[in-house]
Amino acid sequence: MTRATLQRCMPGPLGAHFDGRGIRFCVFAEAAEAVTLCLFDDQGQVERAQLDLPECTDGLWHGYLPGAGPGLVYGYRAHGPYAPERGLRFNPHKLLLDPYAQALRGSLVWHDALYGYVYGSDDDAGFDTRDSAPYMPKAVVVRQDFDWQGDAPPNIPWAETVIYELHVKGFSQQREDLPPTQRGSYWALGLASTIDHLHELGVTAVELLPIQSFVRDRRLVEAGLSNYWGYNTLAWFAPDAAYGAGDDLKWAVRELHRAGIEVILDVVYNHSGEGDELGPTLSLRGLGNAEYYRLQPGDARQYVNDTGCGNTLNFQHPRVIQLVMDSLRHWVTVYHVDGFRFDLGVTLGRESQGFDPAAGFFDALLQDPVLCRVKLISEPWDLGPDGFQVGRHPPGLTEWNSFARDDLRRYWRGDAGARAALATRLQGSADRFDHRRRRPWASINFITAHDGFTLTDLTSYAQKHNEANGEQGRDGSDENHSANWGVEGPTDNAEIRAQRSRIQRALLATLAFSHGTPMLLAGDEFGHTQQGNNNPYCQDSVLTWLDWSRLTTAAGRSQCAFTARVLALRRMFPALRSASFQHGRVEPVAGWLDASWFDERGQPLTEADWSNANARLLGLRRVAVGGGREGFDVMYLLCNADVTEHRFKLPPPALATQVLLDTFDDTISPQSLAQPEYRVRAHSLVLLAARLPSPGASA
Repeated sequence: MTRATLQRCMPGPLGAHFDGRGIRFCVFAEAAEAVTLCLFDDQGQVERAQLDLPECTDGLWHGYLPGAGPGLVYGYRAHGPYAPERGLRFNPHKLLLDPYAQALRGSLVWHDALYGYVYGSDDDAGFDTRDSAPYMPKAVVVRQDFDWQGDAPPNIPWAETVIYELHVKGFSQQREDLPPTQRGSYWALGLASTIDHLHELGVTAVELLPIQSFVRDRRLVEAGLSNYWGYNTLAWFAPDAAYGAGDDLKWAVRELHRAGIEVILDVVYNHSGEGDELGPTLSLRGLGNAEYYRLQPGDARQYVNDTGCGNTLNFQHPRVIQLVMDSLRHWVTVYHVDGFRFDLGVTLGRESQGFDPAAGFFDALLQDPVLCRVKLISEPWDLGPDGFQVGRHPPGLTEWNSFARDDLRRYWRGDAGARAALATRLQGSADRFDHRRRRPWASINFITAHDGFTLTDLTSYAQKHNEANGEQGRDGSDENHSANWGVEGPTDNAEIRAQRSRIQRALLATLAFSHGTPMLLAGDEFGHTQQGNNNPYCQDSVLTWLDWSRLTTAAGRSQCAFTARVLALRRMFPALRSASFQHGRVEPVAGWLDASWFDERGQPLTEADWSNANARLLGLRRVAVGGGREGFDVMYLLCNADVTEHRFKLPPPALATQVLLDTFDDTISPQSLAQPEYRVRAHSLVLLAARLPSPGASA
């Protein structure tokens, strides 16, 4: 191994950057006494040189290596005190990954040498002197020169957005129409067959579960499992190589954009893959433990764990905010992604006194000229104090709405007292989002997501069945607002199967016709099941991979066609996807309120009606300007979560009305209604439509 001297240079930008003649290196390690750049062979297996970064400016260690270029493989070692009781965990025997690495060479191989202390001891006091380099992935200097061929973002308005959440591998791993080398890959996302399916459904954006390079937890690996979901980031600038190369991802984004489909990334900045105080030293811990992480006041050895993942990034430090902002801009400018969903978004807004909608990170994010124009979604909770913050994020961010998820599930399960909650969710959850000039689309509505039951399992299991996860059933939510409708799990009983299908259709239709932004879980459109596992984060297997053969069955095709149908109706009628909150106080046309509620007799609901816990029927009439048509659309939603059918009368005045959808029988074609009433079968939703001419126009 050789030691040489790097040339001095100006500090920044952070990371490793090729300027055509050499590479400028810059890394933040404010409390370190020295930082060494380690160079490796092309395979990342042999350490060939150690070069001391010659200068430190404002906590940034920097140096210039002339003659070096793209393809260089490197890592860092940071020198300084190992004093966990003071929050200092420097150990030069541990190779550290550059937090700004844009590509990795090799994979993390679990070994006791990865830990800064003597792994297996009772605490972290012992200093470990074994070299971790043989077990660490290394950073690679890359040249970003992909030919985008004039790519431009689709820029779908929020009011027209429909999101489809998927896992890159799970989405295509069982696609038998693809060669094995393309299954489970970035590449598969951009194929014509994928795009055709998304177009047929009517979705406008795919939201990818984490693809930033992530750690496969040692506990899971040793148990024969895997961190399948990927919520354990190691490198925030590098796509995970398990799904293919970075250029494959760019190609897929380009092809999706050509088809008018946006790409949103699920990103994890609330914690890192280094775990708690007994976790490995891989990157941030060895460079600046006390700066990058929130430590317990009065006990700097321990980490604040508001994330439930062992550590919490410190968003009160400007370099942490810079790391995240630089990473986000990288994905927009280099990979052309159209937005982000922030895992445990409350953590990103935590200040010294707790969650603050005016937190420094939110301020930086929303004023950034690159990031303020993309879609920004928060998961509005974490596990810390006062961690549930749905509706409290600043304007400019949208939020996952767990109230919509739970209230729609409760209503269609037939729970008592669920009618009023359904009414609120249908109207965009104004109780949570109608403030500070926010719009209904700030509410990301969903019935199912990666975390929880699939739609099929929601109607097939009353209890979770997570035994395969190896945690004795302790993991995953215990309250899913689910029902099995008579038998736990699969059944050959035709009546139960028909009932489950009806409930699924009612849920899908309610989601599509609720104001806000709908999000579908991939596979729900054709009956994907995880066999009752509501937390398959560690299951990289047929349990989580979509079974596309279901689309060859009559039931799968029917479900897919129905999903496409309700989304098409949503596109067709602005009243089903309003860009403004409707409170029943505005008359779009004289004598007609924008929203009004009625019972099965066609009578307005009274306060006593709203508080009736046994009421399971709901009628909603919406009036809005027709989409590209003269006049006004009048839409009626008739909801019956009762066990028996009911005949609904429509409120006067009577109009020529069409039946557009009846979830009890998904084969019904649009037809005229002879009388201003309709029989709504048990556990069903009906959509009716009429027209009002513009004032002054002939009827």
